[in-house]
Amino acid sequence: MATGAAPASFMSLKGRDNGLGFVKASDFVKVSDLKRVKSHRTKVFVVKNSKPSSDIAEFRPASEGSPLLVPVQKYCESTHQTIRRKTRTVMVGDVALGSDHPIRIQTMTTTDTKDVAATVEQVMQIADRGADIVRITVQGKREADACFEIKNTLVQKNYNIPLVADIHFAPSVALRVAECFDKIRVNPGNFADRRAQFEQLEYTDDDYQKELEHIEKVFVPLVEKCKKYGRAMRIGTNHGSLSDRIMSYYGDSPRGMVESAFEFARICRKLDFHNFVFSMKASNPVIMVQAYRLLVAEMYVQGWDYPLHLGVTEAGEGEDGRMKSAIGIGTLLQDGLGDTIRVSLTEPPEEEIDPCRKLANLGMKASQIQQGVAPFEEKHRRYFDFQRRTGDLPVQKEGEEVDYRGVLHRDGSVLMSVSLDQLKTPELFYRSLAAKLVLGMPFKDLATVDSILLRELPPADDKDARLALKRLIDVSMGVITPLSEQLTKPLPNAMVLVNLNELSTGAHKLLPDGTRLVVSVRGDESYEELEVLKSVDATMILHDLPYSDEKTGRVHAARRLFEYLSENSLNFPVLHHITFPKGIPRDDLVIKAGANAGALLVDGLGDGILLEAPDQDFEFLRNTSFNLLQGCRMRNTKTEYVSCPSCGRTLFDLQEISAEIREKTSHLPGVSIAIMGCIVNGPGEMADADFGYVGGAPGKIDLYVGKTVVQRGIAMENATDALIQLIKDNGRWVDPPVEE
Repeated sequence: MATGAAPASFMSLKGRDNGLGFVKASDFVKVSDLKRVKSHRTKVFVVKNSKPSSDIAEFRPASEGSPLLVPVQKYCESTHQTIRRKTRTVMVGDVALGSDHPIRIQTMTTTDTKDVAATVEQVMQIADRGADIVRITVQGKREADACFEIKNTLVQKNYNIPLVADIHFAPSVALRVAECFDKIRVNPGNFADRRAQFEQLEYTDDDYQKELEHIEKVFVPLVEKCKKYGRAMRIGTNHGSLSDRIMSYYGDSPRGMVESAFEFARICRKLDFHNFVFSMKASNPVIMVQAYRLLVAEMYVQGWDYPLHLGVTEAGEGEDGRMKSAIGIGTLLQDGLGDTIRVSLTEPPEEEIDPCRKLANLGMKASQIQQGVAPFEEKHRRYFDFQRRTGDLPVQKEGEEVDYRGVLHRDGSVLMSVSLDQLKTPELFYRSLAAKLVLGMPFKDLATVDSILLRELPPADDKDARLALKRLIDVSMGVITPLSEQLTKPLPNAMVLVNLNELSTGAHKLLPDGTRLVVSVRGDESYEELEVLKSVDATMILHDLPYSDEKTGRVHAARRLFEYLSENSLNFPVLHHITFPKGIPRDDLVIKAGANAGALLVDGLGDGILLEAPDQDFEFLRNTSFNLLQGCRMRNTKTEYVSCPSCGRTLFDLQEISAEIREKTSHLPGVSIAIMGCIVNGPGEMADADFGYVGGAPGKIDLYVGKTVVQRGIAMENATDALIQLIKDNGRWVDPPVEE
């Protein structure tokens, strides 16, 4: 009989560049009579969790023949179907959170908390727009005192919406406000630890244990008070505000985010307090998704069932903010994760409610009808660390008259559907594709559309339209047209769109030898139907599931398609093709594009996007496509902004300043700028940014390069110009392009 020990939790595993290694672990399970089973062509050891739980923890060798066991990680109920993760119910005032209840929506006030009348008025506006919960920043004793008056005034006005206190650096304030508010949000990175200095610290086991004892000493009184008053709590980790201790041990990583939250959760559990939820927020949707998945995977192993609050922090404003939120939140909702959500926008808080509701409805509908596909075994997708599956880009073939290597972009491609009418004015048409013009001739640029889909070819005698297309083909822009069009009105060097039926019947063989093929696939076809892909040399695949097919999950069908391609070593580029119905509102289109295509791109599944909407503005669709790629950390075509949504701590008009900075700096692709209202959302929260503009004091701005402050106390009226000069001093500035 083999006996050994293995960590009950993969929290005991630390990622390194060269693999995994065991680090600090507090809980171990006995491994007796190791049962070997076949899974994914690998021997797997099945281990019962030592904690009271029905879950089984499965471990497999880290590599062939390795003695190191690593967990087979489950992060949701199903990867082929949306099944909502079962959670306990957490009460926030009279509002119930959890899987037995609707997905709750919430936002945060932006008023000065000490201004009771203004805060009450804003809370009422938010409640009237349909929010379930409102969060209010409480940074000091005066704000905490005001909270009692805020709560009482709202009750007198018959507004019983639950109120949440947002706490940073102030345990005593949390204790005070827990007497009147319904929920306390604590940030594990700064509740008991000092503000991060981004120093690499060395800890012995004894040192680390003393730090944990300090956290417990500071945190226990709040837990006990929440138990006494029946309050709820959110243990809300932010990627950018991890403590130096956590970052020194786990790195600035999703793994560190989870461990930071679990330190506090263990204290709650030790005191038999369970009325809490978790959140794992980041401004980068890819990091955010990874962190939540790691959190849930660990909860499955531990047998925990606490609800989740979802959000992408500092998402920004307008379409950018909605897109980032849709990518991060939508990805998790379609895996059945999430019980309450906030869409953080640099806009008035009531404007967050509508996109929040749209996402909540998307998640509820998907789980209610259990959207998905037939079960399939998934072996190749990387759930917890981003690793892009890159399709083979086109290579030039002998005898080809034009260069096809530019029809797709290595960092992610944008395709657009165009009409015959657009060809009537070639120069306007080229500009709409974001091509540069030299003497009326088009040339590709960083943000130019890569290929176009033309469902109807111009007649053979329409020489002007055909010349316009030829000029695009000559600069390596792909022109894709259906098989029937190419057979009846052939366009030289066009790529031809075919479906699986046309391939299986051999209809494509009517085309001249060497014709480039683009194959449209639903993703839920039988494996027998997909077999024909093995016999064709496709330039790309369009994953195209009809929008009206609500029961079949687009995300799940695509996962199945990618699994089939990987299993059969078919490295075709795959682009996500979504055709929206006529009349879809812009916000709906942005959110559904982000939640459907973004959910795949954040897993590295996909090489680009093709969005169609019959009555939407062409430029809007093009910009939305590029925003989607940038939000998924693929192709950068403009400046990236990390912009906090404002709250009572904000030291300047965030919306006005954000608009001013964007107007002057939006032409800097590859540059990331953080615009933060105060130091709480300062160097930590802007972890992804190259440059930072942070409120340091009323009327004063501090400027950062990365996480390092380089200028302090700049007068507000001079701060934007100083930021631009800082960008120039660091060699990242280019002058805006001159309008032609």
